[in-house]
Amino acid sequence: MATILEKPAAALSDAVNGTSSKGDSKFASMRYLPGVQHTFQPPLIANENAFLGDVASSQSLSPATPITSGFYRLEKGTPLVYTYTYDEMKIILDGHFMITDKGSGETVKATKGDVFFFPKGSEITFETSDFGHAFYVGQRKEGAA
Repeated sequence: MATILEKPAAALSDAVNGTSSKGDSKFASMRYLPGVQHTFQPPLIANENAFLGDVASSQSLSPATPITSGFYRLEKGTPLVYTYTYDEMKIILDGHFMITDKGSGETVKATKGDVFFFPKGSEITFETSDFGHAFYVGQRKEGAA
């Protein structure tokens, strides 16, 4: 059985933060996070059912314009209303979401494989009758969601 990662910044510090295995230097090379989609459990961030956790960020290499990625999971219960203070892309990995854009009034049933762009300033409501699991990449600092 795979190990569950609860704190990726600590568990994946070399890969995520760009330090050598000795912790003595920064490097600009690819980061490999094997199986993280199945082993990372994002922490609870809102209500009783909204979980979000960053797994990788370019913050240490590009502090002025970082991008940060991670996983979002919503379970049946309270809808999550979120106003984006940064641009974000999201791909639905499993389950489904009902996603409503307050600005346009549009509601979409998002399922596996669907991709979304949420521009800075958009107010989005996420709901599900069961669960939804997604991967995101946003132009923000780690932990700034």
